[in-house]
Amino acid sequence: MLAVFLLLLASVASVPPPSRPTPRYCRRCCDHLDPPLSPAPQAAANHMPEIRTIINMTILKGDKGERGDRGTPGKAGVDGPLGLRGVTGPKGSKGDTGAPGDPCKIQQSSFSVGRRKALHSADHYQALIFDTVFVNPGEHFNMFKGKFYCFVPGVYFFNVNIHTWNFKETYLHLMHNERPQVILYTQPSDRSIMQSQSVMLSLELNDEVWVRLYKRQRDNAIYSDDVDVYITFNGHLVAPKV
Repeated sequence: MLAVFLLLLASVASVPPPSRPTPRYCRRCCDHLDPPLSPAPQAAANHMPEIRTIINMTILKGDKGERGDRGTPGKAGVDGPLGLRGVTGPKGSKGDTGAPGDPCKIQQSSFSVGRRKALHSADHYQALIFDTVFVNPGEHFNMFKGKFYCFVPGVYFFNVNIHTWNFKETYLHLMHNERPQVILYTQPSDRSIMQSQSVMLSLELNDEVWVRLYKRQRDNAIYSDDVDVYITFNGHLVAPKV
């Protein structure tokens, strides 16, 4: 029994102890093969700090230079959309009175003519021809045709005065070109009277205004004599056309 115990003890004592593995370090492919060595205390003590030079550019800025020449203007841009209409401003003060105009440029037209002869109706219409001139500046009234011609467009006033004949009818039209505008009419009577007709007309350039005696259907006439003027035709410009 003792011999068996000694044999087992001898076999255990002859087994060598297990060997420790060689230490390995984790490294990258670009690291050195040898493990990093801890820096020596002396190297850390001799390490110098990094010195960087910083230049303040503000202290190097020079004086402001002179203004350069103006460049060439660029092309005009595209017009923008029309803006909204602004608020109406306050009414301005009344201006000063202007200087008088040139008298030569004042637009005017007038006439006044008369007739000293009686006139009886015929089978056709007759224009009343006048033989006496009271006023006719610029000769806008044609005495040969018995017509007023418009040289200044605008509004005119016209008036006709006649004397009727006893027991005869009086029938006339005031004409604007070829259109009757107003009538002057009296019925036959045992006494003669003065009759008048007036009207305002808007005329254009070269319009005509004249008096027409109606054609014969009844005994139609106007009275006058060689001494007095019983028949007159008048007209004048009231307002020129603007």
